[in-house]
Order: sequence, then C-alpha cells, then structure tokens
Amino acid sequence: MRRWRKSMLLAEDKHNANEEDDGHNVQSNHGSLLEERIQLPVLDLDKGCSVITDLMDKLTHVFGQGFSNGFYPVPQQAIGAGSPFEAWSPLAQDLVYCVLVPLSAPPGHAFHLELDAAGVLQRNCRVPVELLCTCTREQLGEDMLCFLHHSEEELRRKQDPSLLHTLCTGTYLDVEKTVHWFYRSVRATWLLLPQSRHWRLMLQPSGRSCKFQLSKDQESFMVEVISGVRQGDSDIFVGRQPTEAGIPSTTWLETYAMAEAKFFRHVSTQAPRDSWHCKCLQLLSCILTGVGFSSYALKTVVMHLLSITQWCRKDFWRRMTDTLKYLRCSLDTKQLNHFVIGNERFPTEISLPSDFRVAEAPNLFQHPSQQSRCPHEGHAGVRSSARSAQTNALLSC
Repeated sequence: MRRWRKSMLLAEDKHNANEEDDGHNVQSNHGSLLEERIQLPVLDLDKGCSVITDLMDKLTHVFGQGFSNGFYPVPQQAIGAGSPFEAWSPLAQDLVYCVLVPLSAPPGHAFHLELDAAGVLQRNCRVPVELLCTCTREQLGEDMLCFLHHSEEELRRKQDPSLLHTLCTGTYLDVEKTVHWFYRSVRATWLLLPQSRHWRLMLQPSGRSCKFQLSKDQESFMVEVISGVRQGDSDIFVGRQPTEAGIPSTTWLETYAMAEAKFFRHVSTQAPRDSWHCKCLQLLSCILTGVGFSSYALKTVVMHLLSITQWCRKDFWRRMTDTLKYLRCSLDTKQLNHFVIGNERFPTEISLPSDFRVAEAPNLFQHPSQQSRCPHEGHAGVRSSARSAQTNALLSC
C-alpha cells in the first residue's frame, strides 16, 4: 500500500507540473489519477445478477404451480444477496451469486422460530412446524382434510402427507431434508424452463444449501440458493446449517444478508453519483485476499464508515486510509461490532425485529483466529453496547 501510494503521488506531481495553474488543487486530481492507475478485475455483475434473477423468478413460479396440491414449503420470490448484488466482489474468479429464497408454510401448517428467554432470535435457531385446523376451509368445499381432526388412516388414504412427515425431524423443519428437496425440485423442473434450451445446469453437492453452475458457451455462473424462513415481516431470516461439527440438522443459522443488501441499495440512492465506496471495498478485498482475513469483516468496517462519512471520488484515498485505520484499531482492540444488530444508525426503512436496534452488538473479533469465517457461519461472540463511542475512538486512532 505504501509503495502504491508513493507511485501515485509521484504520478500526481508529474501531472500537476505539466498543467497550468487554473485554480484546481492537488486533491481535485485524485479521482482521475486513481481511475488511470487502479486496475481492478473487470466484472459484469449486472449481467450475472440479471441472468440469475430471471432464472430464479421462473423457477419459483414453476415451483408454485407444481406444489400447489402438496404440503411442501412454498418458495417466494428470490432475493439477491451477497457481494455481486451489492455491486462489488473480491475476485473475478470463484464468484458466487447467492440468492435467498423465502419459504412460507403450506396450507394447514405454520412456521415458528424458537426464541431464547430474552425474546431475541438465537443465532442457532430451530423452526418448529405447527399443524393448524382447516375445518373451516373443508366446510367451504376446499379439497383438503384437516390434519388435526381426521384419523391418520383417512388422511393416509385421501391426502398427501403433512410436512411433519416429509421434511421434518420430529416437529422441527430439517435443513438437510429441505436442501435435498430443493435439489430434487430444481432437477425436476429444469427442463420446463426456457433457459434449459440455451443453458446447461450442473448441480453441485452440498448439504447446507443448493448450489449449481449455469453455463453457456464461454459464460459461467456459480449460484448458491439459501432457503430461509423470515422472522415476522422483517428482513431477517434463518437459513442453512452452521458449519460446526455435531450440529443437529434441525439447526438453522440466522442471516442478515437481505438487510445488508438493502443497506447497500439505500446507500446507492443517498450517495453522490461519483461515490467510490464499492470500488474501495473491491480494491481492499483484493489486497487482503490470501492473508486469512475475511472480506465480510472488511465489508463490516466499510458499512460502519458508510453510515457516518461521504465517499466521493475525490475522497477515495482518505476513505481508504480511514478503512485501514478502523481495521487496524479493531484488530488491536479485538473489537469489531456487528453492523446490523445493535446499530441505532441502521436505516429505519429496512425492517428489523423491534429489539434489534437497541440490542447489544455481537463482537465479530472476540476470537480473532476464527474471524476469517463469515459471521453467518459461526457464533456471534460477546456483545457490547458502546457502538458510537467505539466508532469515534477508532476514527481518531
């Protein structure tokens, strides 16, 4: 970074020496010089996002038609999440387009989320499935027997089994069974989609999410589909299984991917037209690749700074420096607060559970040796309520 900055400043001096004094200061030339000298991977993220979004829209539509007479979860419209849908990505290769598919309960069923004693959603959560009385619907002439008030023998003869007998272990929705069901559904419906005439679909083995590769000629996209259950009407979900060994398959992991993707879209509408926050994030994530430091931790730092600073092109180097200072101080103090939980600055137009903004923020750096994992894949760690004080202290380091 020092060598790169020195090279940039030398080029800047040469650039200024060749220009007449027309009232422009040195800082005003930063943007154009950075554009000339920074070589980032060329990514057509918009095209990839468009292809994947169109595919998932058609896929969930076919799902809805195919499962209308059964008692499987009902997939809703897919939501793009992760770095490509936030307009940045660490690397051109190994790019994964992650989409979240909300699942709603089938008729006669209800999903619940198990909460701890304080009423806060657990990071490792279970999803109990409850059978509901549908006698009223039966009386209205709908072709459905009530699971609660008909005998098992009659239900077995006249109706498909309930979700409790297909994708549950006991009374809890099972992650692995749900993923395998989604795999089978994708394989069964692929040939019904118009994309199957031009694209090749190759399913990738995974027990925690549905992964597949979409390819045509020289184009190729890797897609990860996470099935999730929404908490109330908020933008917080539980989806897929934690990576720790020995975790039961009925354990679902809390994810903030949708809320974070909405935050980046919110920033795009509020930021100056020449904002370079995504290029800054992409550049730093490229620099830190291979050193055991997660891009998610870097993204968390940038999100904190985005909520309190401007990212105009002329301020690019200053924001780069701020990000590295914030990161260095976080490592020194072993404290990096989660951005969504416990953040009173989080935009109010993004829906969160009522207690999220006032909760204590998990410390992502409680165990620095484990911080290379995305926090969606590990424990939250300790919590600290002094977010504003820490942010100010880090910026002053």
